[in-house]
Amino acid sequence: MAFNHLPAAMHDALGPLSVTPVTHSVPMAKNLRPNRPPESGETRPSPGVVLARLAAGAGRAARITHTEHLPPRPGRHASWPDRIRPEVINAIQQAGIDRPWAHQAVAAEHALAGESVVISTGTASGKSLAYLAPALTALLDGSEAPNGRGATTLYLAPTKALAADQCRAVKELAAPLGNRIRPAVYDGDTPFEEREWVRQYATYVLTNPDMLHRGILPSHPRWSSFLRALRYVVIDECHTYRGVFGSHVAQVLRRLRRICARYGADPVFLLASATAAEPSVAAERLTGLPVQEVSDDASPRGELVFALWEPPLTELHGEKGAPVRRTATAETADLLTDLTVQGIRTVAFVRSRRGAELISLITKERLAEVDRSLPRRVAAYRGGYLPEERRALERALHSGELLGLAATTALELGVDVSGLDAVVIAGYPGTRASLWQQAGRAGRSGGGALAVLVARDDPLDTYLVHHPEALFHQPVESTVLDPDNPYVLTPHLCAAAAELPLTEDDLQLFGPAAADLMPQLVAARLLRRRPTGWHWTRRERAADLTDIRGESGPPVQIVEAATGRLLGTVDESAAHTTVHEGAVHLHQGRSYLVRQLDLADPHGAVALVEEANPPYSTTARDTTAITVLATDTEVPWGDGRLCFGSVEVTNQVVSFLRRKLITGEVLGETKLDLPARTLRTRAVWWTVTEDQLDAARVNPEQLGGALHAAEHASIGMLPLFATCDRWDIGGVSVPLHPDTLLPTVFVYDGHPGGAGFAERAFHTARGWLAATREAIAACECEAGCPSCIQSPKCGNGNEPLHKRAAVRLLTELLKGAPLSTE
Repeated sequence: MAFNHLPAAMHDALGPLSVTPVTHSVPMAKNLRPNRPPESGETRPSPGVVLARLAAGAGRAARITHTEHLPPRPGRHASWPDRIRPEVINAIQQAGIDRPWAHQAVAAEHALAGESVVISTGTASGKSLAYLAPALTALLDGSEAPNGRGATTLYLAPTKALAADQCRAVKELAAPLGNRIRPAVYDGDTPFEEREWVRQYATYVLTNPDMLHRGILPSHPRWSSFLRALRYVVIDECHTYRGVFGSHVAQVLRRLRRICARYGADPVFLLASATAAEPSVAAERLTGLPVQEVSDDASPRGELVFALWEPPLTELHGEKGAPVRRTATAETADLLTDLTVQGIRTVAFVRSRRGAELISLITKERLAEVDRSLPRRVAAYRGGYLPEERRALERALHSGELLGLAATTALELGVDVSGLDAVVIAGYPGTRASLWQQAGRAGRSGGGALAVLVARDDPLDTYLVHHPEALFHQPVESTVLDPDNPYVLTPHLCAAAAELPLTEDDLQLFGPAAADLMPQLVAARLLRRRPTGWHWTRRERAADLTDIRGESGPPVQIVEAATGRLLGTVDESAAHTTVHEGAVHLHQGRSYLVRQLDLADPHGAVALVEEANPPYSTTARDTTAITVLATDTEVPWGDGRLCFGSVEVTNQVVSFLRRKLITGEVLGETKLDLPARTLRTRAVWWTVTEDQLDAARVNPEQLGGALHAAEHASIGMLPLFATCDRWDIGGVSVPLHPDTLLPTVFVYDGHPGGAGFAERAFHTARGWLAATREAIAACECEAGCPSCIQSPKCGNGNEPLHKRAAVRLLTELLKGAPLSTE
């Protein structure tokens, strides 16, 4: 029997204070606007005072396991380069910014010299201004050309919300420059009647990689005048382009460079990133170009108090009688309620859409008991909302109408919010870079800020709140992406051939793997070779061969059955787990039950829902099988083996659990009949022999539980060693696998073709599995709990699990571990 843990691509899931001064640089959030003082009559308590108030309740102080204090830091000014136009400097000064920070001036100098540059400094360090100053200068120079469009800039953001917010900021900054600067958003929300104007007249076009891939590049003749004049390409929040998504974006950018060259343009790339390890290396891999690095942050920083918060154990018991902690959802809702009552402007970041809705709902209910005017000042913000709903929420945030917001990462990169006082993070977001990005949303007005990380009942979260050095004394992660992944590269070669026939010279642009793939594409009759190059042969659009976010199909529409009203959408890959029949769907404080999921509707997949008020949430369960396709590398671990290679994963959602909203207590399970799905990807796996099992005193009755427990915990710990979220990866453990003929644990990338996470696990396996063993052994529970070996998404109901046998097995395995597999 195999035991499994599925990734999000196929399974979308929900002490005394110790003050330690530190001096390392920590990012704060981006802001074009000058720091504003508190509004008239507004008195903001210090972050330490706010935290003390939160800790004042019964038993609250004991929940704070650690407090980190980051002292304020002064800024270092410089002068703008001489080539920045005086009108641009004047506009910046009218916005309240007299002089640039030193890193802004250095980045602008590189841009003006025609050198691609990545500015990797903390949030709120003014990265936007660093690329806007040279871009606006180029646009003004171009406006003096005979046709008035002698230079253009293309801005790419990972989210529509960020592009819309940046467009507002550019318009404000460029207002003194008149109509010589014409910014416009071009994305899926842009009305069709406006799109032609954007193509013909806009000089600063803000879009996203998806629209570049599907809309702009396939229609490049209609964009010829814009592309011919393209001077700069701005890639904002470039650290988000990692894994499979980042690999796709890297190939989209190579297609852009190729089309620009066709029109005689050679744009300079200006990249902005939150603090990341080796930013120039990641930027060069993303763009395929040499990139200068600016990472010495000269901006000032206000005081930050960062608390680690562990919810208490409850009297409830979960599966196998394991103790249950209070959920991070309930704890975060309490904190958001308390902060809102105090008038502290707060964003609570939540990992799932459902979690954001639930925290908003609970907070509103509790605020109504205090003051009936307060619930309207709290809302949820997540992906899947209709465009008009997102825009209304963004306006309410900017105006200060909203005091509290429960948001997914759609807001982490989405909106430039001034004046936030606090951030509550419901569960470790998967990487230190993302953690600091979210924490940096507070304190953007220059004052002090409070950040609170609320631990989920999860091995990694539990480990981190008791090992603060893993958060505060480790560098942020490197960005992992692989443009040569054949599953990524193949559709982009087809898309490029459809845009312009591919030549031998073009193949070098797309990387060393491109030439080997061309005969396969010809054999598959996707491309045809002619004297002028390789041509696309099909009638359908080549750009539709792939979704660059790996969502595997058009979104599923969520429709209210009684009225036909569209509530929103969900990714097709998540439909089986989130909108199956009987699932609870939350939307803007209202709950709905899914009555029917129709993925075969000729007009588009649809989930029909009706409003209801069930006292529970739902969680899907699944089964998984795995087959080894090829072993690329293996090394001995004692008598066992550590391997890396290609696998095929077959998954099927088979049932769902109903859980009480606040406590998470399981109320029942309902069977489902949904088709299986397959995934070809990359995996790391390890085997053990009978001799090793004997040495570890693991008998046959304990073996399945030991492997299963080690699998769960290792998945939970991998984000410390690879730039991933635990939902990006999956796992299977088998007491006797047919391909290895030994007890085997697999951990695999949850994306077609792989994402680099399993490969990183292979190369850091000694440290990764040692931390896994420590996390299990250090947990105070008797037989295993969600803090160590239980998984919230286990397809086997966390059965069987054997905590002590897992510790012994990992101890024995690590005895034979090589010092390095790098």
